[in-house]
Amino acid sequence: MASENAARETADAVQQRASKAAPGLKKIAPYWYPYTTMAKGRWLGREILEVVSTEFRDRSMEYYRYALESGVTTINGKVAKPDTVVRNGDRIENIVHRHEPPVTATPVKIIHHDKEREFIVVNKPGSIPVHASGRYFRNSLIEILKNDFGFEKVHPINRLDRLTSGMMILPLSALRAAEISKEFMAGTVRKEYVARSKGEFPEEEVICDQPLLTIDRQMGLNVVHPEGKPAKTIFKRLHYDANTDTSVIHCIPLTGRSHQIRVHLQYLGYPIANDPVYSEIKIWGENLGRGGVDTTPSDDRAAPVAPAQFSFEDGANPETISQGTPAGKSSLSTPDPLDEAVVEEAPARKLLPRETGHDIGMGSPVPLSADMVGIITRLRNMKDEDEDWSRWRDVVFRGRRMLSPCGVQSPLPPQNRRKRGGPVELLASNTTLVGHDANVGSTDAKPEPPQLTVEEALTKVEQFQADSYHASPTPQSPSVEPSSDSRKPMVANESVAGATPTADPSTPAESEGQLYCPECFLPLHPDPKPERLYIFLHALRYTTSLGCFETEMPEWAAEGWTWEK
Repeated sequence: MASENAARETADAVQQRASKAAPGLKKIAPYWYPYTTMAKGRWLGREILEVVSTEFRDRSMEYYRYALESGVTTINGKVAKPDTVVRNGDRIENIVHRHEPPVTATPVKIIHHDKEREFIVVNKPGSIPVHASGRYFRNSLIEILKNDFGFEKVHPINRLDRLTSGMMILPLSALRAAEISKEFMAGTVRKEYVARSKGEFPEEEVICDQPLLTIDRQMGLNVVHPEGKPAKTIFKRLHYDANTDTSVIHCIPLTGRSHQIRVHLQYLGYPIANDPVYSEIKIWGENLGRGGVDTTPSDDRAAPVAPAQFSFEDGANPETISQGTPAGKSSLSTPDPLDEAVVEEAPARKLLPRETGHDIGMGSPVPLSADMVGIITRLRNMKDEDEDWSRWRDVVFRGRRMLSPCGVQSPLPPQNRRKRGGPVELLASNTTLVGHDANVGSTDAKPEPPQLTVEEALTKVEQFQADSYHASPTPQSPSVEPSSDSRKPMVANESVAGATPTADPSTPAESEGQLYCPECFLPLHPDPKPERLYIFLHALRYTTSLGCFETEMPEWAAEGWTWEK
């Protein structure tokens, strides 16, 4: 036990040194992480690839297919393939190379700590999610309170959107959480927010009581809809700035629906000025959703559109690509003499809902209209383009590389022989990966491998393929992936020949350098500007039976304040 604690302390120290970020940002070095979950009811009887590609949109369709074919996912301890059917009682485990997005370096502040009544009041900065979800784990509020402030257990009873800043009341015991939760459910908690919206909001008080409905669970998209849940918000303008054509508004939500203030302001025609979803012309059009959207049901669907900067060879489309055709030419790709053979050998298969667009609306409680389908499609396409999956195809399709988690043995040990999220077994004896408590690849404090340019990445995957080919007992075509037993395990700290290792993960990915992660080959992006990590929405004041608590007004709410759009 003592040796384990010492190893964790060493790993944490390494992580702290390695996580230095650019001013205004807090970053976590990428790390391999095992997820464990039990099969949900809606997954039963469905193929695992269809489940993950429709349930999650964190990565591209091609990525999920390659990951499954690489053996990083197991069901009940056995390697799962794309067509493995999920059954009742299945335990699904998945190893991912987790790239946590950067968050603001603005610290979480403890406004009030009542030890006797067992609760704390915090001021959460925008960009930090409350719970660990998606790509976020260490950079979530719950983990920050545990790791940075020493709170063993907090019980969130309400949450703020990741992009929203402001006050939260967090009980420290289950009993206190149950008591305060009853107040929120009964609607006796008075919540007050401040927002900065586009346009000149009316001076008089405005009440919006339009019902709200979540029409896309993956993207968390909500609209005004007659079949939605009741919602009511009171708005009062504080001041208007003609220079920026924006209004600062005091908001009192009388209900607690998801994205309530954001959607109600959009419906009124005054969306939050820097909202990347509800104030985006590319998604909603010039009208920006004012007055709501059409709700007439429609069965029309369209396949996702490839990012504009990526062109498919010979008019091929994403469906052809996903069936085995290598990526088309781009400014970074070179022709592959095996392309024709691969196309001939590729077996025909049915297209999955995400490839045809029919996954849109699968999680909606009501039939979607053509207007809503179009909004969801444009939002998804915009996200996929931002993620730059075309560059990922350039490397993975060109190199035919399996996504090996750096020597992590698959399948994982049975659930009853390891702790959830605990240490994982390795093929390489000189590599120690820590799954849950440290986010570094080695406890020996070795330097992290450098980020790769596309030329280095292509060289690396081609060399990996050649090594796997020569290591295989039975010669086979390089276009066919070798079995997991014949693959050469990659060492976590392996670097490209001739490259200089760096231990600083905060080095920005230069767009002209086309940088990739050296372990999973995900495209790396330049660091975002800190001011683009939040929206102009802040929880200002909560009044409960425990008392009235409030934060200072955010700086963007001041008269005459301007920002870089």
